[in-house]
Amino acid sequence: MDLVPAPASRQSPAPGLTTEEAGRRRAQDGPNVIVPSDPRDRWRRLLGPLADPMVALLLIAAPTYLLIGETTDAVVALVALVPIAAVGWLLEARAEHTLDALRALTAPTAVVWRDGRQQTVSVEDLVAGDVVRMHEGDVVPADAELLELTQLQVDESALTGESLPVAKSVADAVWAGTTVLAGRADAEVTATGGRTRYGQIGALVAEVGQRQTPLQQALGRLVRGLAVLAAVFCAAVVGAQLLHGAGWGEAVIAGVSLAIAAIPEEFAMVYGLYLALGAWRLARRGALVRRLPGVETLGSTTVICVDKTGTLTEGALAVGATVPSTDGRAAMTTLLETAVLACEPDPYDPLDLAIVAEARRQGVEVDSLHGGALVTDWPFDPKDRYLTHVWRRADGTHRVAAKGALEGLLRRVAVGEHGRRQLEEVNRALADDGMRVIAVAGAEVDGPTTDRRADESGLAVLGVVAFTDPIRPGVDQALAECRAAGIRVVMITGDHPATAHAVAEGLGLPHQGADGDLIATGADLDAADAEGLDQLVAEANVFARTRPEQKHRLVEALRARGEVVAMTGDGINDAPALRAADIGVAMGRRGTEVARQASTMVLLDDSFATIVAAVRDGRRIYDNLSRAFAYLIAFHPPLLLGALVVPLLGEPLLLLPVHLVMLELVLHPVVSLVFQADPPDPDVMARPPRPVSHGLGIRALWHPYAVGLLLAAAFVAVYLVLLERWPEDEARGAALAVLLLSQPLLILVARSPAAPVWRTPLRPTRELIGSVLVVVTVTAAAIHLPPLADLLAVAPFPVVAWPVLAAIAAAATLALEPLKGRRGASPSDGSSSRAARY
Repeated sequence: MDLVPAPASRQSPAPGLTTEEAGRRRAQDGPNVIVPSDPRDRWRRLLGPLADPMVALLLIAAPTYLLIGETTDAVVALVALVPIAAVGWLLEARAEHTLDALRALTAPTAVVWRDGRQQTVSVEDLVAGDVVRMHEGDVVPADAELLELTQLQVDESALTGESLPVAKSVADAVWAGTTVLAGRADAEVTATGGRTRYGQIGALVAEVGQRQTPLQQALGRLVRGLAVLAAVFCAAVVGAQLLHGAGWGEAVIAGVSLAIAAIPEEFAMVYGLYLALGAWRLARRGALVRRLPGVETLGSTTVICVDKTGTLTEGALAVGATVPSTDGRAAMTTLLETAVLACEPDPYDPLDLAIVAEARRQGVEVDSLHGGALVTDWPFDPKDRYLTHVWRRADGTHRVAAKGALEGLLRRVAVGEHGRRQLEEVNRALADDGMRVIAVAGAEVDGPTTDRRADESGLAVLGVVAFTDPIRPGVDQALAECRAAGIRVVMITGDHPATAHAVAEGLGLPHQGADGDLIATGADLDAADAEGLDQLVAEANVFARTRPEQKHRLVEALRARGEVVAMTGDGINDAPALRAADIGVAMGRRGTEVARQASTMVLLDDSFATIVAAVRDGRRIYDNLSRAFAYLIAFHPPLLLGALVVPLLGEPLLLLPVHLVMLELVLHPVVSLVFQADPPDPDVMARPPRPVSHGLGIRALWHPYAVGLLLAAAFVAVYLVLLERWPEDEARGAALAVLLLSQPLLILVARSPAAPVWRTPLRPTRELIGSVLVVVTVTAAAIHLPPLADLLAVAPFPVVAWPVLAAIAAAATLALEPLKGRRGASPSDGSSSRAARY
């Protein structure tokens, strides 16, 4: 291992650049984007709405109308392209704007020297010549040459495939996309963007393919099934029209109308839009979603595995007690001085900051202690849970300082039986008070070696330092909310079991059974076989003295039991667990870049309450998605059967492309605005988690399917009955009035999946009121405004028919409402009964 001197004051080893020069170089070389976006993506977004199935079908309908001499209808079909495409562009722009804002919030940053001082800038703004500072857990942001370092080890496996850490020296190169495993360094950027090694290869870090959620899979099956059904029915309608003597033009128009009615292109739009808007709302509350399907999965979470320090607690440690091994002021001073030397010279870890603050308070000359050189920085030992520093003082003597878990140090340091018992008793007493306790050991040595055990051979335990870490505000309420929602909370900590017990007691976290404490340790996990591990994860809600890599085993064991797991983490070793969990939650303040990249969600405030709030919002988003899908499912059968049955019977077409365009212009704003803006149900966190296997199925959505079929029967029946008595245009107008009048009621039915609408609070929103007013206005204008009525091929009918048509619309829409709440009801209902809900 390289022995690299580290200066006491970490000043810039190189002047770095000025902001002006950095801007000039960025303009010249471009942003530091390893894999630039494909320029064709912009064109895809621009032309995307033109690929909408309805737009494509209208492009078929317009020339067909011209061929059969219907010039007016051809113009209408072409003009209709404008609002349809505009709605697509607006929705695309809204979703893209939301995602751009999220990308800006989650953009990685780097610490650089500019204008002679440290600044935090976006990684995209790095340029050749920048001097970058890197710590353990950072991803190297660009190719660079090392200027100064302390025991730097880098994981280059993503680039070279070599799994072993690589020790680095001054003047060595580090490569973009590799990970700092240990130590710290300053490096001068030599290449950015496509000029880095990764840029030449063509990728930074390949994302692991994400499994589709059950809802995505169900949605795909539904859309594919309806598309196949539409193709079959279109062929049948064209054939039927030809058999009834219609010309090819009329037959094609009938087929196009059916295709427009049958193809559910809105489902994918609604799914993407709701997740994007949900992710944006979560970001405003401190939870950044990196993978949009995770927004939906949040609603299924059954277990939250959470770190104690910094998530359940403040993470702002303060020294609560210092107990030297021997009495006297000198022993206390030696303990504090050694603890300071065991800290980083420029501390950023909360524990180090607390030690330095306490040492200063008690008169220790911290700057003088760090005036020497840190010649060896032995990294944290994950098994015995301690680290060691070797310092060279100004007078040439050397001091070894170690800090960490008492158990680990006692395994390495010779201590008499009496001294061991005293230390363990003190440690237990402080832990029983809910404090986090570390031991400190030190020794004078002749000089550093290249062997860790040799450097540590003369260590003596000088005492213990205990830290207080208050519970975060709001955690009690969040835990109570989890209990009500049927979500189990598992606390994971590296602290002593006694400390974990005290914190669990203070939080009211269930951790006791008939046989005593149900607190497992890392040693228990290591010793457990498959059956024992299954029992541990089934019974224990607190895991103490655990190592980060053991989290992965916990996740796998919980998922094997069918749990949907949210796992928190902040370190490099947490990445496998974060990736394996259904919802990986990385810490935004104290988390490493590796953990953030492996996660589904990043917490800006590192707070457990924010996780629970995200779960609550995830449930709300899924409820609103379910209701939007229910509305869509009920909306389409009238269109499909209206475009299918009437042509098969040889009657004049009920639905023309222009009618479907008008109806779609009503549909899109309703589903994109009304349902996504609905507030959460009052009982959203008083129900059991939604089973992860639940998707969109006929059994789960029987009510909207049935309502859609009843509405379709009323729609077609009104047209066929009135066609025998009224002119074709009046009969068509009356049938369209039934369909349009049903829409406000259909919205209310979809918003009330658990109970009849008359037993459900209205919960008016601005979007709901606006949409209902638009539907009513469009209905009246379509029938009674002559220019619009002419375009729609309808005519005003006797005014006395309106109450009858409204009653038919209400009867068809509300006929099945009394059946709600029975077994098989929609999954988004508010019932607390799992049987009734699922």
